[in-house]
Amino acid sequence: MPIPNFYFQALIILITSGSALTGAMPPQNPVQCNQAGCTLSNSYGVWGDRQPCHVTTAVYPTTESELLAAVADASRRKLKVKSVSKFSHTIPKLACGGTILISTERYNSSIAVDPANSAVTADAGAGLRAVIDQAAEAGLSLSAAPYWEGVSVGGAISTGAHGSSWRGRGGALHDHVVGIRMVVAAGEAEGFARVVDLKERDSLFSAAKVSLGLLGVISKVTFSLEPAFKRSITFNFSSDDGIEEEFMDHANKYEFGDIQWYPSRHEAVYRYDDRVPMSTPGDGVNDFIGFQSNFALVAKTVRASEKAAEKSRDTNAKCILASSFVAYKKLIANGLKNNNLLFTGYPVVGHQRRMQTSGSCLYSPESDKTTSCAWDPRIKALSFFESTAIFPAAQFAAFVRDVKKLRDLAGPASFCGADIYNGFLLRFVKKSDAYLGQPEDSVVVDFNYYRADEAGTPRLHGDVWEEVEQMAFFKYMARPHWGKNRKVGFVRVGRKYPNFGRFLEARKGLDPLGIFSSEWSDEILFGREGGRGDGCALEGLCVCSEDRHCSPRDGYFCQWGLVYKEARVCRYSNTSTS
Repeated sequence: MPIPNFYFQALIILITSGSALTGAMPPQNPVQCNQAGCTLSNSYGVWGDRQPCHVTTAVYPTTESELLAAVADASRRKLKVKSVSKFSHTIPKLACGGTILISTERYNSSIAVDPANSAVTADAGAGLRAVIDQAAEAGLSLSAAPYWEGVSVGGAISTGAHGSSWRGRGGALHDHVVGIRMVVAAGEAEGFARVVDLKERDSLFSAAKVSLGLLGVISKVTFSLEPAFKRSITFNFSSDDGIEEEFMDHANKYEFGDIQWYPSRHEAVYRYDDRVPMSTPGDGVNDFIGFQSNFALVAKTVRASEKAAEKSRDTNAKCILASSFVAYKKLIANGLKNNNLLFTGYPVVGHQRRMQTSGSCLYSPESDKTTSCAWDPRIKALSFFESTAIFPAAQFAAFVRDVKKLRDLAGPASFCGADIYNGFLLRFVKKSDAYLGQPEDSVVVDFNYYRADEAGTPRLHGDVWEEVEQMAFFKYMARPHWGKNRKVGFVRVGRKYPNFGRFLEARKGLDPLGIFSSEWSDEILFGREGGRGDGCALEGLCVCSEDRHCSPRDGYFCQWGLVYKEARVCRYSNTSTS
């Protein structure tokens, strides 16, 4: 039975009231320990395989000497080691599989700004927001940052976190790194652990900038800074006609430009985002709507509406949600504010420190139990898959044309599920010398879509998203974001990086015993598909080849793609055509 329109109108009223909040229950600690050992989770509360990650013990160094001692103890005993920060936003299980878990949560006290050399050095566990603010107090700016500020500097560079820019050093945070101190395993003569101090000229630097935690434990990171500047941002909501021809010009014209594409609505939102002189009037803030605080009731209501639409296979309900959310984003400029309170009109001009990244739902005393980030697993609200494909710029137009063809064949309404979130977010990352960075100027495409509470539960129009996913990673050989994606996004990933072999050489040289590797991180690094059990394709653990990999009891069978004919997807059908 379709959900009535008044339900969604009431929902938008709730969202409007909830998004005005300024604080939220802070995220839970990802490491939980008791007498039996410890469990590691990510911020979403569920790993890709939905299986828990158990660790024997966790240690919390506060200084480099304590970090060195922790690695030495593990190295001496030949125990597996993994590191994690207080934020733990990595979706794949890169941090799982260690006997000893080293948390940098308390290793975050030192952030030293060096104005003479336009640099800042921070402990690995320091939060990105703290680094940005201390640099700003010295009249300096970090010109690149991921859009979400709830990351540590060590974790962010390890997984290739990025913003959007093809200019200067580019949009990837690791390409603004000019120094890394890392604790690695060593032989008995060196006390079983040592510190390597790497600069841009060092041969191992390109391996260490994006290391996935596989070389050692990052101790300190030094970033290059620039004189403080302001930015001016305007969102232009327009048709998606010609987006495949216009994205390149847009990326070149605006230093921090991006594009949000809502395929179901045939709409594209072009972000006109450039630096302006410090004398330009304006004290704007980027408080992105998706990262604002929400009443738990609001987030649960949104989730309930999605679940109801999924259960009743009501595409129209999802499209009403998508239409309402996009309209609200347009009304409030996606969270931009001309001051600390309101959006009053374009352009929104503000200091770089307040415009480059956001995450207001992070900040609140523990006593606040009524509001949180919308995906906080404790309130059992939003749950979604997040796919991120990184295309060579020259191939991206062809991908867009294929997606448009798929939209024509499957129907625009089949794309509403992602448009409820952010549609397709297009960002731009410059060519990098990091071995696991981008080997050419690239376009990064993020899209989120519904994830069921229970494993093996099919999704409405899930076949469309599986085809988009396979089209990206298999037809166009897009590279996956290391900190995101379902397992199928990493299949044969090593073939996509020209310097992959050099990274493996560096890993072997720094960690010959493999104490920083695990079966889970090796599955990601080497793109191993894993087991092929019942329902595995629905979770992104495999590409279906048999109906049982889907959910035949629910009417979902393994079938060929509509545009990318080699794709194998779980499609709702009256009969099997395998």
